[in-house]
Amino acid sequence: MANKKTSVIPLPLHPSWEGGGAPPSEIKEVRGKVLDALGPANILDSLEEGVIAIGLDKKVLYLNRAAREMLGLSQGEVFGMDCQKAMRSSVCSARCLIEKTIESGEPYRNYEISLTDRHRRTRLVRVNTALLKDADGHVVGGVEIFHDVTQLAELKKELKGRYAFGKIIGQSEKMRELFDLLPVVAQSKSTVLIEGESGTGKELIAHAIHENSPRKDGPFIKVNCAALSEGVLESELFGHVRGAFTGAVSSKPGRFELASGGTLFLDEIGEISASMQVKLLRVLQEEEFERVGGTKTLKVDVRVIAATNRDLKAAIDAGTFRRDLYYRLRVVPLFLPPLRERREDIPLLISSFLSRYNAEFGKNVVGLSQEAQNILMNHSYPGNIRELQNIIEHAVLLSTGRTIGVRELPRDLAPIPEESSFADVALSRSNALRTMEDVMIRKAVEKTQGNMSQAAKLLGIGRSTLWRKLREMGDIV
Repeated sequence: MANKKTSVIPLPLHPSWEGGGAPPSEIKEVRGKVLDALGPANILDSLEEGVIAIGLDKKVLYLNRAAREMLGLSQGEVFGMDCQKAMRSSVCSARCLIEKTIESGEPYRNYEISLTDRHRRTRLVRVNTALLKDADGHVVGGVEIFHDVTQLAELKKELKGRYAFGKIIGQSEKMRELFDLLPVVAQSKSTVLIEGESGTGKELIAHAIHENSPRKDGPFIKVNCAALSEGVLESELFGHVRGAFTGAVSSKPGRFELASGGTLFLDEIGEISASMQVKLLRVLQEEEFERVGGTKTLKVDVRVIAATNRDLKAAIDAGTFRRDLYYRLRVVPLFLPPLRERREDIPLLISSFLSRYNAEFGKNVVGLSQEAQNILMNHSYPGNIRELQNIIEHAVLLSTGRTIGVRELPRDLAPIPEESSFADVALSRSNALRTMEDVMIRKAVEKTQGNMSQAAKLLGIGRSTLWRKLREMGDIV
């Protein structure tokens, strides 16, 4: 979606120029000025991303090599062509992204559309847009930069089928075994007990079972047993009648009633009291109960899925959890391993979280530096998947380029040693200098309003060097 920060590529064209209506004698000059604004043609043609520049009249000013190949067009035929005819996009007629960018002054970031080439082959591309301005600051057109993600989308679809169940992903042997089991479990009404450390995704598993079951059109009701006192929990589960206790001014159905025809998820089941264990056992055995303060017996049709991060067998030995309730809950036992025991799933999880937070924050992070990746692959993750998710959210939010480095990671993941070697100091100094250089380059580009020639002159470097450094920084898509 649109980002509040406006992207501008200055273009030294007179605003009265009418794209395809230009006299033939001016075409070469105009195209040269477009290239001056966008960058050297050999650099643009070396990009994997397609680049198209159009004027206010929606005529094509320039297409780089990648764009021509994606659209099946030749260089000679594109100049002055109507952009809708060139692009054949799924949004051309209803929502021209460049036109919207010109109208609002706001660019689009990572907007996915489909393109159809002249051979009627369809590609899925991810689009970014920017404004084109002349030397006087007048908007004279726009630029669309698009990256072919067709294969990536197909791969994600394939991986989702092979390495996912619902919103749960993984490629480790333990997770593949779980994925093989879950469809069978989902089709039954049997009670399920999900065991695993905090943050391993127990609620996701419960929800996925419900969504893939015959009860998917019924309610999915969650109760956190650890968050409520015994009295409140009993009323919450079974409901109460009017006058059952002080403040009960009206009757209220409980979660068992609300979940009728669906699934009741009891999280932190290991925290309930001994008396509540007895009452829960009765419901599981007989599928009936009474509201608090009531005498009428109610029948329910509910599937119960329970979860715990406690060792319930140890609790049974300690006398704090009923053995009969344990086995009644554990008709189908599922165990979610901690993340440290399935490290091969970390890259898949990182990729999933990057996609999520790129969309949420309007970023275009495509991966991690080798050093950052090594840190995440070797971390112990006491908070499991939830901790990894928070790390990636933090890193994407702070990122300024296309790659997450160590400096974007939370500090407690990569603490600075008290005693650093000379090599460590040198590396730290090198990173600091590189950071200062990045800041200076961005300030120069901002100060010159995106004029690369002026920015390069201000920095005392060549234009090609500036373009190379911007690509390394991830500031060019």
